[in-house]
Amino acid sequence: MAPWTRTTTERYGVVKWNFVGSGEKQLSLEVGDAVQIQEVCDGWYRGYLVRNNAQRGVFPASFVHLKGVVIDKQGDQEVVMTAEMPLVKEVTTTLREWGSIWKQLFVANKLMRVKQVQRLMWELMEWRSQLLSGTLPSDEFKELKQKVTSKIDYGNKILELDQVVRDDNGNILDPERASVISLFRAHEEATAKINERIKEEQSNIQTDHSGISARIQSSPTHSLYVFVRNFVCRIGEDSELFMSLYDPIKQNIISENYLVRWGSKGFPKEIDMLNNLKVVFTDLGNKDLCREKIYLICQIVRVGRMDLKETNHKKSTQGLRRPFGVAVMDISDLIKGKIECDEEKQFFIPFFPVVAENDFLHSLLNKVTASRGDSGGQGLWVTMKALVGDIVQIRKEYPHLVDRSTVVARKLGFPEIIMPGDVRNDIYLTLQGGDFDKYNKTTQKNVEVIMWVCDEEGKVIQNSICLGAGDKVVSEYRSVIYYQVKQPRWMETIKVAVPLEEMHKIHLRFMFRHRSSQESKDKSEKNFAMAFVRLMKEDGTVLKDGPHDLVVFKGDSKRMEDVNCYLTLPSTRHHHGDTHKVAALSRSSSNVSGSGGLSVSSRDSFTISTLVCSTKLTQNVGLLGLLKWRTRPELLKENLEQLKVIDGEEVVKFLQDTLDALFNIMMEHSQNDDYDILVFDALIHIIGLIADRKFQHFNTVLEAYIKQHFSATLAYKKLMSVLKRYLDVSSRGEQCEPILRTLKALEYIFKFIVRSRMLYSQLYEGKEQEEFEESLRKLFESINSLMRTDYNTTLLLRVAALKYLPTVLHDVEKVFDAKLLSEQLHDFYSCIPPEKLQKRKVASMTEIVSSQLFQKQECRDVLLPMMLRELSGALASMADGPHDERRNSLELLNNILEVLSRDNVGETFQHIQDIVVSLLRTINRTVITMGREHALISRVVACMTAILSQMDDRHYDTYIETFAGSSDLVDFLMESFLLFKDLIGKHVYPSDWMAMIMVQNRVFLRAINTYADTMNQKFLNNDDFEVQLWNNYFHLAVAFITQESLQLQHFSSTKRNKILAKYGDMRGLIGFAIRDIWYKLGSHKICFIPGMVGPILEMTLIPEEELRRATIPIFFDMITCENAHSGDFHKFEDEIILKLDHEVEGGGGDEQYMQLLETILLDCAAEKPTLRPQVQHFVALVKGLLMRLLDYRTVMSDDSRNNRMSCTVNLLNFYKDINREGMYIRYLYKLRDLHLEGENYTEAAYTLLLHSRLLKWLDETCSPQFEFHGSQTQRQLKETLYDTIIDYFDKGKMWEEAITLCKELAEQYENEIFDYELLSKRLEKQAKFYENIMKILRPKPDYFAVGYYGQGYPPFLRNKVFIHRGKEYERREDFQNQLMSQFPSAVRLNTTTIPGDDVRTSPLQYIQCFTVTPVLEIPPRLKNKPCPDQIINFYKSNYVQRFHYSRPVRKGPVDPNNEFVSMWIERTTFTIVYKLPGILRWFEATDMKHTTLSPLENAIETMESTNEKILTLINQYQADWTLPINPLSMLLNGIVDPAVMGGFAKYEKAFFTEEYNQQHPEDREKLMRLKDLIAWQIPLLGGGISLHGKRVMDDLRPFHERMEECFKQLRKKVEKEYGVRELPDMDERKSSRPRSMLRSIRQSIISISSLQGSECGTPTKLNADRDFPPVSPSSWTSSLPRSSGSMGSGTVEMVVTVGDAEVKLRKSKKKKKRSSMIFITEEREKMNTLDSKRLSKKQEFRSDTNLSEPNAGNVLLTNANSRSLPAITGLSLAVIGGAEEVDSVRARRDSKSMSVCVNSDRTADRRSKGVINLLFKSKSSKSEDVKPSDSAKGSANHF
Repeated sequence: MAPWTRTTTERYGVVKWNFVGSGEKQLSLEVGDAVQIQEVCDGWYRGYLVRNNAQRGVFPASFVHLKGVVIDKQGDQEVVMTAEMPLVKEVTTTLREWGSIWKQLFVANKLMRVKQVQRLMWELMEWRSQLLSGTLPSDEFKELKQKVTSKIDYGNKILELDQVVRDDNGNILDPERASVISLFRAHEEATAKINERIKEEQSNIQTDHSGISARIQSSPTHSLYVFVRNFVCRIGEDSELFMSLYDPIKQNIISENYLVRWGSKGFPKEIDMLNNLKVVFTDLGNKDLCREKIYLICQIVRVGRMDLKETNHKKSTQGLRRPFGVAVMDISDLIKGKIECDEEKQFFIPFFPVVAENDFLHSLLNKVTASRGDSGGQGLWVTMKALVGDIVQIRKEYPHLVDRSTVVARKLGFPEIIMPGDVRNDIYLTLQGGDFDKYNKTTQKNVEVIMWVCDEEGKVIQNSICLGAGDKVVSEYRSVIYYQVKQPRWMETIKVAVPLEEMHKIHLRFMFRHRSSQESKDKSEKNFAMAFVRLMKEDGTVLKDGPHDLVVFKGDSKRMEDVNCYLTLPSTRHHHGDTHKVAALSRSSSNVSGSGGLSVSSRDSFTISTLVCSTKLTQNVGLLGLLKWRTRPELLKENLEQLKVIDGEEVVKFLQDTLDALFNIMMEHSQNDDYDILVFDALIHIIGLIADRKFQHFNTVLEAYIKQHFSATLAYKKLMSVLKRYLDVSSRGEQCEPILRTLKALEYIFKFIVRSRMLYSQLYEGKEQEEFEESLRKLFESINSLMRTDYNTTLLLRVAALKYLPTVLHDVEKVFDAKLLSEQLHDFYSCIPPEKLQKRKVASMTEIVSSQLFQKQECRDVLLPMMLRELSGALASMADGPHDERRNSLELLNNILEVLSRDNVGETFQHIQDIVVSLLRTINRTVITMGREHALISRVVACMTAILSQMDDRHYDTYIETFAGSSDLVDFLMESFLLFKDLIGKHVYPSDWMAMIMVQNRVFLRAINTYADTMNQKFLNNDDFEVQLWNNYFHLAVAFITQESLQLQHFSSTKRNKILAKYGDMRGLIGFAIRDIWYKLGSHKICFIPGMVGPILEMTLIPEEELRRATIPIFFDMITCENAHSGDFHKFEDEIILKLDHEVEGGGGDEQYMQLLETILLDCAAEKPTLRPQVQHFVALVKGLLMRLLDYRTVMSDDSRNNRMSCTVNLLNFYKDINREGMYIRYLYKLRDLHLEGENYTEAAYTLLLHSRLLKWLDETCSPQFEFHGSQTQRQLKETLYDTIIDYFDKGKMWEEAITLCKELAEQYENEIFDYELLSKRLEKQAKFYENIMKILRPKPDYFAVGYYGQGYPPFLRNKVFIHRGKEYERREDFQNQLMSQFPSAVRLNTTTIPGDDVRTSPLQYIQCFTVTPVLEIPPRLKNKPCPDQIINFYKSNYVQRFHYSRPVRKGPVDPNNEFVSMWIERTTFTIVYKLPGILRWFEATDMKHTTLSPLENAIETMESTNEKILTLINQYQADWTLPINPLSMLLNGIVDPAVMGGFAKYEKAFFTEEYNQQHPEDREKLMRLKDLIAWQIPLLGGGISLHGKRVMDDLRPFHERMEECFKQLRKKVEKEYGVRELPDMDERKSSRPRSMLRSIRQSIISISSLQGSECGTPTKLNADRDFPPVSPSSWTSSLPRSSGSMGSGTVEMVVTVGDAEVKLRKSKKKKKRSSMIFITEEREKMNTLDSKRLSKKQEFRSDTNLSEPNAGNVLLTNANSRSLPAITGLSLAVIGGAEEVDSVRARRDSKSMSVCVNSDRTADRRSKGVINLLFKSKSSKSEDVKPSDSAKGSANHF
């Protein structure tokens, strides 16, 4: 293989295919990556990615597109750059940056922005390829460059990227080369431009071309380029196309016609013109662009026969010009730049023919522009482009469009600017119309007008008529002929062009002739009339613009051509008063002598209009008199005075001639001053005219005149003397009318003076220089004396002098010594009294700073001190002065600084020093006192930054030496540090001004380091040590190093590389400076502990390893320092823990930091054995905290609220362990907020409860940790917290818990603060909670076990199992989906067994999720008590800590006919770390026990569950009659139908056999339990079927009857086998309260094991000393219903035998359906209809309130989401053989439905015995009488 060789040419490329590297040495590439190539070998390159030069490797050459490069050597290093133009490079980097953002936007689903960015990128790519093509003409390149930069800036703004600042050419401004001020101004301009763009975008203006329209507005002249591609029209004859611009509103043509002669064959007559029919309509001004509409029109005239339909060509007259039609297009938007069109896009202009032969083209034009018709596909094809500039400019800028051969069609009238040297002498004549009598003809004439240009001898001037631009000049013009029209309206415009010297001789002659359609007749026709008009009047002025009604003469055709016959006659009607009189005279004198044989035709009329566009001919007599003043000198004075009243437009049109005339008058009267003042005033008037907005474009004309045409060498003397005279008069306070106008014209007066002096000097080689300088000095003295005056009359003059004097400097400097001129200016400003004209004075000085004069060092020496004096006063009052004045003062200072920053302005050291000494502190204070919202703040800061950036070390040294004492210097440094810190913390510039912010940082960094050196020298010794100053320094330095704009790790690679290339990483420099200074502090370090711990920590967290290694040892130094000072380092430790929390949460720190901190501190401690144990403990503590904080930060940005909560709990537990109460509380509230976000009100309440437990019922003020709660006492805060917690518990339906807190509050109100009003409110609330418990449905939540297995999880989840509490009605599938969405890459495990080590150690994530059953734990206070359903149900799903998960397994031989024999249950019991609900919705399972249930125990559980299901359904259907019957039907049918019945029949086969009894003698009691449950299922089924019979529809009646039949057989069988159990009749029951009878039945039937907490459900005996039959007494207790409801008269008794015990059941005759699920309104209605014989309130109160005090130890935390199942109420139970009074007392007390909760202890207490004895009496033993008091005791400890 060939060796690797270094490349010379192949150095840089762009990847065009993705390449996946295999192995370490290959470099993976993505499309679009830029690569730098170092070596090459056999089709492979070795190199690295530009974006990451750390990644190096080899890659195939074919995957890379090579680019040309430029290699720049910087020292030993080579910098390789692409050889593309800078703009292309910028577009490339921009596209790369936008591309990555575009992908992020797509991922974030911001579709609108994605489309917007995509559109921008497409446009940039398109334009980039155009730029790269290199084929664009210069004008288009310039335009494209502007569009590209504009688009980039706009895109950067909307993507919130940094703003790019550019110079005037659109190139990126280099901050290294630009001064701070120019950089600031560039930013301001760029921001303004972009904001304008965004406004345009929002107002739906087409953004792409906003640049063009702005460019159009900025130019005074515009042009329209039109290229005629084709004319599609069927004519069959030659035609003439007259194209022009037309204003449809004013109905007039505004440009010359462009004439195209089109041949009958369908292409131009001159074949050379094919594809070369190009015209430019020029001279359009901004006024034309402001027209509402502009149309491009084309009038088509055919040349041929009178009538196209004539077939006999030979006899027809040929060559007649006849109207044919018009073509019209609206080009308003195009010409105004609103739509852009390139020169390739073709437009179709539709053609509309004349309707009749006598239609006037002009009338048709108006019709067509008003309403559009169908052109039938006929018309013109053209391409067009709006161009900016006059003809000279566009030939230069658009050479590919406009060359010498392109026809120029000028505007009718002058352009808005008439340049000197632009000689024009055009007369436009429009044939308007006529009225011709038919005389002796039968029809109206076909009139043709023929026009010639003749001299005074009647000779026709050849080639003097132009029909349209682009056509050859002709000698004769013939009009269009309208067929048989009495009053033709031609509206045809032609141009008469004759030499100026011939003008006075010229007249126009018009002949009128009738044209016949037949050639023979036409030849015999003669001219029937004529008219003429002279172009110049006798007084030398030209024919006035406008219409002229010409006199029509009749006579012999020969005589009509004779000039002597008509030239003496009046040509227009208004020349003679009475036309009729003239006509009569002419008619009467038919002889030739008077009128040359011609008579005036009164019946004919003819109108023309003229427009003169001449720079040499005027229509104004006065102006003509002035221009030709030599002919009549006696009128000169009058003409000079008259100039002021002449229309300005006429004057500026003849500007050059007028000025020439004025200076000629002045020069020819140089010996006397007769005309000096008049000429001077005339000159002032002309300059004033040009200053007027209307004529402001003539400034260039005037300047061009002064430079090129002005030649009066002595004019300066005259001008200076008149000016001085005016100034002296005004200084004396006398009236001088022209002086104000004179001052306004000062600039141009001095231009004339200076130019005149220079011409004189050239002519006489510098003669009279001293005299000139002296007179100029005197002139300045006159100005100064004017400034000294204090007259009211001169106030305006002084303001004008201040404003206009700076304008003369540029010119005066050419002929006067600059330093002397500066001294004159110094005197000028010094003359103004202080405090007067401040604003004007500053504005005037600003102008001077912008002049060339200020760039000279010797001039600045004179002017700058004076300016600084002015500024120091102005800036001192900056914060409260008027806005404009402050702005002006700043602009002045900024301009001065800008000039001083340039290279070509001489020595600036002293000048900068002067500024620093006089203004730096003033500026600093101004920034400090100004608000951040102040409009000028950014300017002041830019100004301050500019001063600091221009100071070198000598400036700093000199400035610091200027402070008198150390206290003054300390004040200055303190001010500076506070100021810098403030500006760094909150930038005054927008965040996207990256260049400005970085330049400011660089300047501040240098200043900070310089000031630090000063402090080292002056304030480090013990005597001079300034603690506060050093403290400020440290805080500033840390603020600088941690500011957002320097955190490179947060930026894109493009931005990071830009910053590093231009500014480097400034953080390292200042970080090392802080370290060095810290170690220099010596014994003073203790002053900065713990104050500096936070700032130093902030600095060490910056992810820059070198900086961390340098600064972390400072911590150990602090530990050592504090330990030496006070024997421990608790302050340091407390501070670091507090600050670490804030910093890490804010984004600082990472695992590397944690390891580095540990390593460095332990290494340092190794050298100090005495400190080592404490440091090790501290490191362990900080490490533990950091781990938790990093976990917390990682998940805070996570979507998973659960993870956030877990980490929050980890942190608050950590803070509790290390006894940081303040932090603990802080995280409690964060946890509370997370719970509230997810509406976990119960958990939020438990969280706040932890805070309340830290408080006592004392009137002490809260400790500082609780500061955020204001200055409350502990009691107040605890009370407020309790209110909030109770509110949360209420929202979470956790009323039991709310009641506990209510009781605690009630205790305080009643016994501590005696606020009975609050007590009453609290008790009302408490009562409401009790009512809610009994009446409102609380759905049970499900519980889910979730295992997180695998190493892919964070440590707090890894290989752990958690029990989650589901939300109300939440299904496992929904819960699991939500879980999977939090861990999208996790794999779901479908098994429920605990996975093995292979899964646990896997790098992946695995999730296991299944439902678990909570294990009921009845609180001791409720055990053995008769409790309503609603109370017990609560504990089934709340306040639980153990959970079961059961899995069926097969053991032993499997019987295919009976699987129950071998069906064992494996049960896992999970015990969690805290009870649920709690402060989280889940807790970790810390203990997992596995037990196994035998098939018999499984059968018992299954039967219990089935019985429970039947009971629940019966209860629900009793409560709600609207429920659908299907679930009940299916459940009952599944049990009773023999076809499906396999349930307990299979149990019988499996367990009730002799064989089983012998094998399992220990299961005797369990077998009895199973039989008992089977027996009890029958009455439950009976109740269900009875209910079903009442609810079933007729169509299901047969189904019900079959079910009844099956049930009868089943009952018969079961009762025979297991005895009879009976429920009272479901309907015949009565109750005084909504209680559940079935609740008590359920309590007895369901598994006693769940009540006893026994795993296998083995029953225990209640009382060993009772003489019970063999059946277990406990089974009776658990399998019998008990009394629910009051006993009344009229009851029916029944006897039920259970084992050997006999129970009497009574039926209440009163039927009343009741439900335990009763809502409040329902309850009220039903209470009204209760049996009248229920207990009296008094009795009830006695029985219900004889309760023992609740045991405080039993008040436990419980949860809200429990579920109250409906129950059937009103069943009465009595015991046979019991005393009557027992029955009544028992019945009275037991008006509630109760559950007997059996204690697991074998020996029940006496009260328990009492309850059981009340319920059951055994036949075989004599019952003891039970007294009423005992029964009352039995119900103690109610909830």
